[in-house]
Amino acid sequence: MVLNINKHDADSLAVVDSAGNKLRYGELVEFSEELKRELPNRSLVFVFADNDAGGIAWSMGFINTGIVPLLLNPKIDGELLEQLYSIYQPGYVCVPSRDAKRFGFGQKLSRFGYSLLKTGNMAYPLHEKLSHLLPTSGSTGSPKLVRHSYENVEASALNISTFFQLKKSDRPLLVLPLYYTMGLSVVFSHLFVGATILATDLSMTQREFWIFFKEQKATSFTGVPYSFEILRMMRFFRMALPDLELLTQGGGKLSRELNLQFVEYARQTGKRWIATYGQTEGTARMAYLPPEFALSKCGSIGKAVPNGELYLTDTGGQVIEENNREGELCYRGKNVTLGYALCKEDLALGDTRNGSLKTGDLAYRDSDGFYYIVGRTGRFLKLYGTRVGLDECEHIIKSKYPIECGCVGTDVKMMVYITRPELQEQVKGELVVKTGIVASAFEVRVIPELPKNNVGKILYSKLSNQ
Repeated sequence: MVLNINKHDADSLAVVDSAGNKLRYGELVEFSEELKRELPNRSLVFVFADNDAGGIAWSMGFINTGIVPLLLNPKIDGELLEQLYSIYQPGYVCVPSRDAKRFGFGQKLSRFGYSLLKTGNMAYPLHEKLSHLLPTSGSTGSPKLVRHSYENVEASALNISTFFQLKKSDRPLLVLPLYYTMGLSVVFSHLFVGATILATDLSMTQREFWIFFKEQKATSFTGVPYSFEILRMMRFFRMALPDLELLTQGGGKLSRELNLQFVEYARQTGKRWIATYGQTEGTARMAYLPPEFALSKCGSIGKAVPNGELYLTDTGGQVIEENNREGELCYRGKNVTLGYALCKEDLALGDTRNGSLKTGDLAYRDSDGFYYIVGRTGRFLKLYGTRVGLDECEHIIKSKYPIECGCVGTDVKMMVYITRPELQEQVKGELVVKTGIVASAFEVRVIPELPKNNVGKILYSKLSNQ
């Protein structure tokens, strides 16, 4: 089975969630075998999984069975879901049982608080290497999906468990969602070593969250920049957490001030602080900064993960050998995904990347071999740890309102420019609803007209200076 989950002690706990549910390794193996009997034909399933024992059981059960799950935000906007459903026509939908009736499909199977519903759509060809699918841009509902392979799953789990030095006795706290590549990587890497995942959907500002954290003796916490802002707000540095050994950060650049605060906290408490870099297209993690360099190389993404290689290329595609020269960051390794899908026919495609990935990030390498991100070549941001396409947000706005708009920004805030002041609040509200990201991540500005070139294309460099 994938990740060798059948080789762990059957009675060992694989998952404990904050609702009190438990999943043992033996139960996960048996459930995978049951799914294989019940679903003999390879097909696509939309999975709306919460951070709980059932969500992990079904997600991993599908991957083990050969059924291909597309992991989606359970709170995805209805219009966006309809678009995805129309394009990919899944054979099944897997939802928490409480939500089963709203889909109107017949129930095939019910286990662990989830129901598998049969849609009636005809099966179609899926490539034999295809293990699962993830959205490219958070919850904006883009039909563009990332195609992962079984080799990606195994390679990612091996790489991450190696540089984090994971072990069977670990009890990682899973707060990032399963439809987010970094959340799923926590699951892969810890099931690989036979650890016990502590899964929760509780807010980090809830008292119950911290009770669960402490009573279950969490040994590690993985978050995005926004997660660590909340930790600071919750006076995390004053808490007594003797079981906590490791803090890991990804999902975008952390401010230098906050980074240094956690570096100092880790130094004073004897814990490890490891910043990482990755993308969905690289099955989560592609670089990490070893804890011994957390202070001296603060702000660096570090070096490539084990079994991987980072390098830079110039605008002509030639490899940059010199240090301290900017270029596009590229990665090579077995965790590089198969490529994208834009329609259901693309799910029959094989490997279009051949183990190499252009990240779209601009970076340089210092004389010690450490890499630093300095910008992007592509039009996307990471807002509160979620990658959001600027072009996709423009499409969301223009699909709702008959207006021109232009989106630019940084990982701190997206700036949206429109020409109609009466729609300022509505545009912001639409982006909040469609992306699921907090309102403070967006600022809508009104200008007389959008700057364009002589063929009518928006001049985003000028827009940024408005």
